[in-house]
Amino acid sequence: MKTAQDPRHLRRIKTFKSLFARNFTPQDHFNDLSKKIEKHQEEIDEIIKKSATEWPLDQINKIDIAILRLAVYELLYKKDTPTKVIIDEAIEIAKKYGSDNSGSFINGALAAALKLTNRDNEI
Repeated sequence: MKTAQDPRHLRRIKTFKSLFARNFTPQDHFNDLSKKIEKHQEEIDEIIKKSATEWPLDQINKIDIAILRLAVYELLYKKDTPTKVIIDEAIEIAKKYGSDNSGSFINGALAAALKLTNRDNEI
């Protein structure tokens, strides 16, 4: 059972914060996961654009976009992490750090992203 001090959960929060902060100031202190996400950002952003079609990428809340980038990266490249865990973690982070609507927005966007990442049969 996951706890608030679970190292994987804490790593996701640290990565989310790093991705979010990058919107406002250059970040030289990325953790390894943030660097990997940045390396694949173009591919990740294309999936987000196709998953949240009502919103242009530059109009999505900066917190939500950071959470989506982390979750889509994990859906694409962390095949050993269960899909349900990735989605649940993203929603939990969105509820804690995002707006009142962030949790449902993240849930809907990731539900659409599942098909584009070939993980829709895992949930």
